[in-house]
Amino acid sequence: MSKRHLFSSLEGLVPKSLRGIVASNPRLNLDETNRVVFDPESPKDTVSIISGGGSGHEPAWAGYVGSNLLAASVGGDVFASPNTKQILAAIEAVPSDKGTLLVITNYTGDCLHFGLAAEKTKAKGRQCRMLICGDDVSIGKKSGSLVGRRGLAAQIGVLKFLGAAAAQGLSLDELFDLGTAINAQIVSIAATLDHCHVPGRTEHGALDGDVVELGTGPHNEPGYKKLSPAPTAEGLVKTILTYLLDETDPERGYVKFNPGDETVLLISNFGGMSNLEMGGLVDEVLQQLLADWNIEPVRVYAGCLETSLNAPAFSVSVINISNIAANTSYSVDQLKAFLDLRTDTAWEAVAGAQGQRRKRADQLVQPPVEQRKVVDDAKDLKVDPVLLEKILRGASEALISAEPDLTKWDTIMGDGDCGLTLETGAKALLEAVEKRSLAAKGSVVEVLIELEDILESKMGGTLGGILGIFFVSLRTALQNNIALAQAEGPVAAWSLALSAALQDLEQYTPAKVGDRTVMDTLIPFATAMKESKSFEAGVAAAVQGAEDTRTLRARLGRATYVGVGSESNELPPDPGAWGAMVAIKGLHAAL
Repeated sequence: MSKRHLFSSLEGLVPKSLRGIVASNPRLNLDETNRVVFDPESPKDTVSIISGGGSGHEPAWAGYVGSNLLAASVGGDVFASPNTKQILAAIEAVPSDKGTLLVITNYTGDCLHFGLAAEKTKAKGRQCRMLICGDDVSIGKKSGSLVGRRGLAAQIGVLKFLGAAAAQGLSLDELFDLGTAINAQIVSIAATLDHCHVPGRTEHGALDGDVVELGTGPHNEPGYKKLSPAPTAEGLVKTILTYLLDETDPERGYVKFNPGDETVLLISNFGGMSNLEMGGLVDEVLQQLLADWNIEPVRVYAGCLETSLNAPAFSVSVINISNIAANTSYSVDQLKAFLDLRTDTAWEAVAGAQGQRRKRADQLVQPPVEQRKVVDDAKDLKVDPVLLEKILRGASEALISAEPDLTKWDTIMGDGDCGLTLETGAKALLEAVEKRSLAAKGSVVEVLIELEDILESKMGGTLGGILGIFFVSLRTALQNNIALAQAEGPVAAWSLALSAALQDLEQYTPAKVGDRTVMDTLIPFATAMKESKSFEAGVAAAVQGAEDTRTLRARLGRATYVGVGSESNELPPDPGAWGAMVAIKGLHAAL
């Protein structure tokens, strides 16, 4: 895989790409600040369908915004989920009298951020539901029992069904039920000749020349197994179809196919496969489906539907629409009509809709300026401004210094964004200290509010979602216990606030100590603080918790999919847990 790119860095590349996408479709608007592409003509009398995820999967999802498909899309950093603020901006951009349906693939960061956005929308008295799509059969029923199947490109097929159904007037609940029924009748798996290379990153995780990896994810996650020597195209397709269609496999028999069932075939190019080979792949799959499985799809879709930058890889999906019809009130003909309803999006052609160009100023809209939160002095914890600045600098500089190791470890375990996510947040905090004198008033609550804003607007991904919820709850709990801080000292108040924040976080993640996540640091830190009323004891527990992740097997998040079937215990520490520990140690060192 070549490491050469036209753009040598990711800096500014995502918004630049979105500007290019809307330039080719005069219907669309772009909220560049929030990376939201939306259709300003989206009708208010139909349910607004919104999707999104990390960038790097183009044309997903911005390329599918338009008539009879998405009302809006929202893009995160490369391979990292968008943050809650972005998703809320997308919901506000396309209001509907019939509600909003958020449709996402099954990744922890997306579930957290889109879930929080859905809850905030419902709290305003507006209808909103979230549909999570997972179709990857490489995640067996036993190994994926906690997290479920990973989402691959068949989600684009789900969106196509739902976009057309929404245009026919279905209600929010009807669309959710239909989407759930469709997702249950999809099987997918991916195969990779080599992993993609992300502009600006040194880590790559390249495959040897005579290896094909089966069961890979679209974020450079390692696959279910490596096939060496690499099979022929015919042999690889045979293996893929066996994984998809062998109903006797207790781990992967997710969908039953009866004789005569009408099906849809969807093959997605991850971005690095030539069109010549993609045509050959489609032909080989169709030949073997008919000869070996007596399946002849009634619809075939193939191309760069959901990519992984420049990866020479692909996914194959089969959708059983006869089973969907049997489990819903829609006939097979109605379901096929949903697929056949034309859009003006990349579903028909990646080039997008043609027409009179609009002025850039009309497309590049700006969100309203947000008002800063006012801090109530009666509910604020004050400290020496000099000490507060020293603490903030210490934690931030420690995280920035740790970025290379965190990125390296996270590249081994998944998509490699953890170090850069934490570095982005640390640099933003330093900038607030230096340019806006954040610590000048000695206000702890003001610092926590700033951290909330940084996490909500600059840090996507799973870690950004977890820490975002954590710090919102931490600030609320601290403000509610200011009297305790005054009576028993700040350590007592912090201990109570940390416990309350973790209790709130349990509503959004099942992660516990031992699951190899950031919680392996946060929970021991909070527990030790509460039991000992000692910051030093909390730091020691955080360090031990992070160190212990070296011997743990991941049970949640993308790292769950790493090393399936491997007995090796030689793993780096969990990057999220280690990053949290580094920040805590940085605080302690400053004190």
